Amino acid sequence: MASEFEKNEEKLDRFDSDLAYEEPHVSRAKGHRDFLEEHAAEVAVPPVVQSDRSREREAIFEEERSDVMGMSGRGLGILGLALSILSLFFLPIIMGAAGIIVGFIARKRGATGLGAWAIGIGIVSIVVGIFVLPLF
Repeated sequence: MASEFEKNEEKLDRFDSDLAYEEPHVSRAKGHRDFLEEHAAEVAVPPVVQSDRSREREAIFEEERSDVMGMSGRGLGILGLALSILSLFFLPIIMGAAGIIVGFIARKRGATGLGAWAIGIGIVSIVVGIFVLPLF
């Protein structure tokens, strides 16, 4: 049996070797060369759960936004209709084209009826201005 002195001497020899000065994971892996991979774990941010209050706020915001868009479309529809009606009497090509353009914008913003009337009257005004008025 080994004496206490010999056991301590073996421990000192182990610390004097090159393994003692290397990183701990390297010294442990020297005996297991197959397992030198590095592993990491990814941490994802947990999904944000919307409360009922924030959903209600978003619904109210969307409703107000659609009302504002509808009112601006209505105003543009009235403007387009006015331009198209005026084009029947003054500058039919220029004002008719302006009425058609504003009518398309009004239809896109939600005032489909006013926009369609502005487009129709603008087209009629341009056709009358180009083909009928030169005959008089």
